[in-house]
Amino acid sequence: MRVMRLLALVVMVMLLSAGLLLVGGCQQPAPEPPQPAEPVESRLINPTGPLVLPVAGIESGEVKGPVTVKVSYWKTNDEAVGLLTGNQTDFAILPVTLAANLYANQQDLVLVGVHEWKVFYLLARQGVEFTDWTSLKGQTLYMPVGKGQTVDVLSRLGLIKAGLTPEQDVKFVYAPPQEIVSLFKSGKIDFAALPEPFVTLAMQDNAGHIVLDFQEYWGEVAGVEPRVPIAGLFVKKDYAAQNPQVVKDVAQMLADSTEWCLANTDRAIEVAQDTLPLPAPVMKASLERTEFKYIPAAQCRGEVDQYLKTIQEIDPEAIQQIPDQGFYSE
Repeated sequence: MRVMRLLALVVMVMLLSAGLLLVGGCQQPAPEPPQPAEPVESRLINPTGPLVLPVAGIESGEVKGPVTVKVSYWKTNDEAVGLLTGNQTDFAILPVTLAANLYANQQDLVLVGVHEWKVFYLLARQGVEFTDWTSLKGQTLYMPVGKGQTVDVLSRLGLIKAGLTPEQDVKFVYAPPQEIVSLFKSGKIDFAALPEPFVTLAMQDNAGHIVLDFQEYWGEVAGVEPRVPIAGLFVKKDYAAQNPQVVKDVAQMLADSTEWCLANTDRAIEVAQDTLPLPAPVMKASLERTEFKYIPAAQCRGEVDQYLKTIQEIDPEAIQQIPDQGFYSE
């Protein structure tokens, strides 16, 4: 009897052990902890000029987002175009006129938003008279960068509407803004069309004064607000199609960085010193005649379209072709 009980106990233990093994074998392995997402990086090219300030928040790390934006700088149109065609950037801060002409030449760019609206002024040397555009007849007008830029097309617009022929009645000379400032302050040139902060720099020591606000002039000609869609954020179309959320994130970061630079001007100027080493008081004073405000393309398309059409009507060479709807981000 004792043997039978012992045998039964052994059998029970064996059955229990088999059951435990069966249950253990059916259990799923513990899931691995989720791996952190790879940080998203994108490349942005930006001009070396007043537009260094709106990206100062991004450059300094004060403005953060889900995307790491690597900013590099261009000095000339040719350099910017080379970076774009060489696939060395995803995003670009460009003059709207330049981007429109690139788009006409099969460079698939999309305007995401405009953030520079006021920066250009016409200066006359102290003692030189200017009453209207006809005062420039027989004169030489100095301006930065090159033909097709904002201040260039606006100057041509003003001269043509005044009955003058650019390049014939008025000679155009293009040079780096720092060089123009030096020539202006030394009294070697009479007229210069410049952006801030070079306007403020040129007027130091009573060397000259502002005789025309290009933004006010455009407002009068077009019957719109006294502002010009000068430059904005562009992205390559194929990159935008593959990375729609990144485009939204970078646009928001630029909008935030633009607001940050206006609210933290001293810090923004400090950050910009490495790229645009001008005296801080000059940079700060220049902001009084500058307007930075990020407006998405969907909200300012009408202004951009009117600007490009008006320029083309007056000077067809300035704008090769009016961009279609593919030029604008939804």
